[in-house]
Amino acid sequence: MSHLRPIIYEMGYNKDVINQDIIKEDDKKYILSYPTVYIVQDVDRHAGYSVYVGETSDIKRRTIEHISIDSKERSDWRELADSESAEMYVIGHEHFNKSMTLDIENKMMQYLASVDVVKKVNNRRTNQQNMYYSYDEMEEIFSKIWRKLRTFDPKLFPLEKTIRDSALFKASPFHKLTEEQLAAKDKIMRRIETNLANKAGVGTLIVVEGDAGSGKTVLMSSLFYELNQLAKENSETQQLKGTSQFLLVNHDQQLTVYEEIAKKLDILTHDGQKTVLKPTPFINAHPQEEPVDVVIVDEAHLLLTQGKQSYTVKNQLDDLLQRARVVVAVFDRKQILSREQYWTPEQLETLLAKVKSEGNHIALNKQLRINAGQSTIDWIRNLVDLKTIGTLPKKDSKGYEIRFFNSPDELQKAIFEKAQNEDSGISRLLATFDWPYSGNRDNEGQPWYVKIGDWQMLWNLQSKLTRQQKRLNKGLAWAEQPQTLNEVGSTFTIQGFDLNYAGVIIGPSVKYRNGRIVFDKSQSENSKAKQRRSLDSGLKIDVSEEMLNNELNVLLSRGVNGLYIYAVDDALRAALQSEEIKYE
Repeated sequence: MSHLRPIIYEMGYNKDVINQDIIKEDDKKYILSYPTVYIVQDVDRHAGYSVYVGETSDIKRRTIEHISIDSKERSDWRELADSESAEMYVIGHEHFNKSMTLDIENKMMQYLASVDVVKKVNNRRTNQQNMYYSYDEMEEIFSKIWRKLRTFDPKLFPLEKTIRDSALFKASPFHKLTEEQLAAKDKIMRRIETNLANKAGVGTLIVVEGDAGSGKTVLMSSLFYELNQLAKENSETQQLKGTSQFLLVNHDQQLTVYEEIAKKLDILTHDGQKTVLKPTPFINAHPQEEPVDVVIVDEAHLLLTQGKQSYTVKNQLDDLLQRARVVVAVFDRKQILSREQYWTPEQLETLLAKVKSEGNHIALNKQLRINAGQSTIDWIRNLVDLKTIGTLPKKDSKGYEIRFFNSPDELQKAIFEKAQNEDSGISRLLATFDWPYSGNRDNEGQPWYVKIGDWQMLWNLQSKLTRQQKRLNKGLAWAEQPQTLNEVGSTFTIQGFDLNYAGVIIGPSVKYRNGRIVFDKSQSENSKAKQRRSLDSGLKIDVSEEMLNNELNVLLSRGVNGLYIYAVDDALRAALQSEEIKYE
């Protein structure tokens, strides 16, 4: 690994900025002749930071081009060129080569787009590189660059850990994709390009299936971003130039994250309309007679398959297929949580059989969220899928930590300790939906609580906030808001996100009888899971066991580095602890 330090110069942003007189003689070669990475930033007291990240083999020429040429053609560069407060950081390193500077540029965009005070990122291309000489040095060199940039402006360049814990970072389109994700993305792009080139009409469906934590959200974010870039007027990809694409998600917390990403990266339609919406508003705003080109649906298992409230038709996926030439749907049948999202096995198999026959089915199999050895992952999957309690290894090969607790108070203290440890990152309490809750206060104006004996904690989003707290929390997911350390989150709050350590209260709806996990819907407060589902035939069926099992699956798959569990049911708690699985 490299022990050399990055070379960084801070300077005003103008045509004369690259003045050789301000560069030390020993640094000139690395700044003026080597590839460099640069950041142009301007800050408005009200609007926040606007940044541009780039890389070049000739920083002096590139700066003149930006100021003299680009500022005439692009409003973002014109704003930076006209600003009297804009500044530039020029970054060099002895080990920089073209591939590494492209990787550094991409990672810098990923980081800066995740910083709260950054409101606009002007360079919006992706430059993921494959293997190259000195590839194994890139991460270390980047961290050294970031730490040195912090000495110039700690507000613009906060701690790396703060960034990496943010929901914006985790859903960023600038993540380096795995080989599996890249292959999936390439296949989807080819299908889209072929469909649009052949003018195949509406209704082509591509389904991406994968368990929780298999990288579906990052894949969809990257796909959405790249499609948007290729649709721009200066795009060289003729099949996609001028096309329209939308990203839909039926989840309030995830919608907030995607909206923030789209806002920072200026991802809008050609006429300035939103491209990130919930399904129902999209369906209502787009008649069948005017189909769009591409619709991406993240968490498509949350789409409604029966009418409710503002959505009065039968199946949102059908409606989307009638309004888009291509629909890319991410689907995980193990995360369906409500009777309104339920598919009968026959419906689902018919749909997937058709998609597979057309070559439009993609499976993601690699577990990317849970940083654990296969034995630990198998234990979690057996608990959820087979409803059995196996034996964990005494020590996980990757250090993943599973602990069981005798009381909710002990669990709470352990999660508090993790959350307050800077090295542990964001940790929160979660619970099965076994306690009364609605978005509003109860009939007496009091908040909803999770109560177990003498112990209680607020249910999600029940903390009273000041106006300033509400302002600071705007755009943050539930787990990122500081007051939620004193709340218990539900499946509906945490679905689609992860925690470094997840403290899960398995409520009384989950029991252990005769050597197996069983579900008692009478103990659940989740009416969407308990109430019977009406089929097209008029038959009403009980789908509660599947819904409650999926609820448990969502909760147990949130922890990246650890899973802490307290079970209300005495028999389940005893069965979990009987293995005497303790980590050293």
